[in-house]
Amino acid sequence: MYDTLIENAVVVDGSGKEGERLSVAILGDTIAYIGKGSVRARRTIDGSSLILSPGFIDIHCHTELELLRNPLLPSRIGQGITTDVAGNCGVGVFPCSKYLEHSVGDILGIWDKWEWSDFSSFRDYVSSRGGIGVNCALLVPHSALRYAIMGEDSSRSADRREIERMCSILDGELKKGAAGFSSGLYYAPCLYSDRAELVELMKVVARNSKLFAVHHRCEGNDVDKSVEFILDCALESGVRCEISHLKAIGKRNQHKVDSILNLIEDYRSKGADICFDTYPYIYGSTSLFSLLPPRILALKKIEMRFALSLENCREEIRREIENPSGWDSIYEMVGAEDIKVQHLSTNPQYDGMTLSEIGSERGEDPLDALFDLLSEEMDQAVMQDVTTTEENLEKIMTHPLCSFSTDSLYSSPFPHPRSKQGSVEFLSRYVRDRKIMALEEGIRKLTGLNADRLDIRRGYIKEGFPADIVLFDYNRLKCNEDLTNCGIEWVFVNGKAAMERGSLTGARSGSILTL
Repeated sequence: MYDTLIENAVVVDGSGKEGERLSVAILGDTIAYIGKGSVRARRTIDGSSLILSPGFIDIHCHTELELLRNPLLPSRIGQGITTDVAGNCGVGVFPCSKYLEHSVGDILGIWDKWEWSDFSSFRDYVSSRGGIGVNCALLVPHSALRYAIMGEDSSRSADRREIERMCSILDGELKKGAAGFSSGLYYAPCLYSDRAELVELMKVVARNSKLFAVHHRCEGNDVDKSVEFILDCALESGVRCEISHLKAIGKRNQHKVDSILNLIEDYRSKGADICFDTYPYIYGSTSLFSLLPPRILALKKIEMRFALSLENCREEIRREIENPSGWDSIYEMVGAEDIKVQHLSTNPQYDGMTLSEIGSERGEDPLDALFDLLSEEMDQAVMQDVTTTEENLEKIMTHPLCSFSTDSLYSSPFPHPRSKQGSVEFLSRYVRDRKIMALEEGIRKLTGLNADRLDIRRGYIKEGFPADIVLFDYNRLKCNEDLTNCGIEWVFVNGKAAMERGSLTGARSGSILTL
């Protein structure tokens, strides 16, 4: 007898093929039966009005500390996500060093007790606390490697010996079961790495047959050159490469999207194993400090606040922001009216306001307001910024090499909607309402395509596969203003119901995946 039988749902299996009305049975943690016959089970669910798909896989998010703070992970289960890939953008939680813990707050948020040292001990730490609501694959972050080997002297290129030591640590973490390696070449300290360092690390990933995910160096004025650099490194190293949240930032750079996509296709034809992902929003979210020039980001926080308080330093920083050279100045590309403060720990009265609005309220130039706020900030500073157009977002999302991600951040009490609604936004707004692709292709981008990139046995409705399953009412899917969702009815993680009839059950049947 099976544990659970879901009868007569339209099964969209993750492969992209047309949905079919079938019944699916679960035994233990496994999909044990798929067919049209009648079978016996301890519990039967009527799926006749629902779509049954594999649990959604988010190939780019930042949930590794959120799964400690909120282990049921309602923000993931509530949008049908059953597997996360965290440790992206070169930001993560291992290997630990005394410099790492204090560098990740704007992206990962806060956790007081860092009682682990590497992938294995972090996995064990999570398990010892009673488990988690979803599965999580973890990438080894580039910043953690640099801090572990270079310490506070990480704002420079690494020498040959330091690169060798980083490669040794990376190899060890991958052999312990980490899913791959990530870099954030836009963020300190990764932005100080050179081609030699990056290629050697990528070769380690390739030898271990794991994934390399990258937030490349420039997504704006030099986006084409930046993408080509990554493609060239991927081709040389032979690594399986995922370009994170592909986009072109800034109104004057939107015409570059076609050439970027052509460039990726060209390198694929040369043998580079390249795919990319994106989230279904025209605006993004990251640290407010990232608006500052790289040389300022290289400073310690106390040195940075001091520099921002000196008038002559502020004028130099202003000139660099308004006339950048070799780096992405989001302020210069987007403008103060399209940059919104999401959360400031020290000055929360400005949460939800644009830099233009804050400057107007304070009676000063928006950049002066920014410098004042950052010079006062003692903890977290998170922003939203308009990055692309609907036309180009849809062009990227519909490309056959593009898969789904959320880039979820939980460092702020006021998260970007993608953190709680990304998959529902994608399916309801873009697939159902705007009809940019068939439902079966949308589900493939949410499931099978990401599973294939990770090389894991998930993401498909197949007998013998783990029972990660979502049942949703396609016509009722909706993102609510309070960041909840309608239409996600049942979510199973490893065979256990984490959501029943739209309500969380409290199940913690997920785990840190060892790959």
